[in-house]
Amino acid sequence: MSAEDGADVARSSLALGERVGSGGQGDVYAVTGGLLLFKEYKDPSKVNGTALADLAGLRQGLVQADRSRLDALAAWPLCRVVEGGRTLGFLMRRAPAPMTWRTAAGATKLLELQYLIRPPKAAWQDVAQPTPEQRRALALACVEAIGWFHDAGLVIGDISQANVLWSLSPEPAVHFLDCDGFRRVGRAAVQAQAATPDWNDPLAPSTDATVDTDAYKTALVAGRIVARQPYVRPGQDLELVPGCLDDRQGDGVRRLFAQAAGERGSRPRPSEWQTALSNRGVIKLTAATPRPRPAVDRTVLDGTRDRTPIRLRGPVQ
Repeated sequence: MSAEDGADVARSSLALGERVGSGGQGDVYAVTGGLLLFKEYKDPSKVNGTALADLAGLRQGLVQADRSRLDALAAWPLCRVVEGGRTLGFLMRRAPAPMTWRTAAGATKLLELQYLIRPPKAAWQDVAQPTPEQRRALALACVEAIGWFHDAGLVIGDISQANVLWSLSPEPAVHFLDCDGFRRVGRAAVQAQAATPDWNDPLAPSTDATVDTDAYKTALVAGRIVARQPYVRPGQDLELVPGCLDDRQGDGVRRLFAQAAGERGSRPRPSEWQTALSNRGVIKLTAATPRPRPAVDRTVLDGTRDRTPIRLRGPVQ
């Protein structure tokens, strides 16, 4: 079963293996004979099936290069799983193999962000820790991913230590989970917004999910990675991992982290974090004669700022 065409799949047609995960909203099962997983909702009556179909349709509408990028970044809903007119869940791919680790007892676990933002513990001593440079690269990969989602017209919502995976091989990379919690800007969510303790925006209700709450949580994830501090928040001192950032990067990251404590609408965007975390130096340009700017039809997302959405092949139904 590929689920590549995005069409609904009947629950009764699935051959399921063991349960591989469980959360507050659903259980995850292996689909026999492939690399797919089935997330089954615990209470289908609370699921907006149209919104879930919209997420699957977004992927179908992307050009191939962007679809491949989405698949690399996220365990995205491929299609709905239905039965008797109800939406019961969806199919998604397993996380990439490099984003797992094996315990001393032989169990396989996901390489969650929590193993990156906390000092190493004896219980997970087999998790390979990044070098300072790899830590910077992982923070950069994370903010680049968030920026990509925003450019695609998406709000993430619940960014936390449990739903972002990472790996060092073949290069530093990240992968987002619980993607049915995403929503398209201006459209309904699949379920009520989930919230993770210690990852909330203090200026917004936990049920809010906007580009601006994402901006605050971008500061949390970037700052906590480069500081290896799981609870540090904007407004507090950011003590960086030695050797992680050079002086320019460190100054930029500290400035953006402090700025994220400001009012809604003033938080740094992912592109600003990308510039600060980049290993490229700042090039000073001489003044030039300003040229007229072309007229551009702009779209404001969630009342916060302009973005150019990723190209779609056609309207998403």
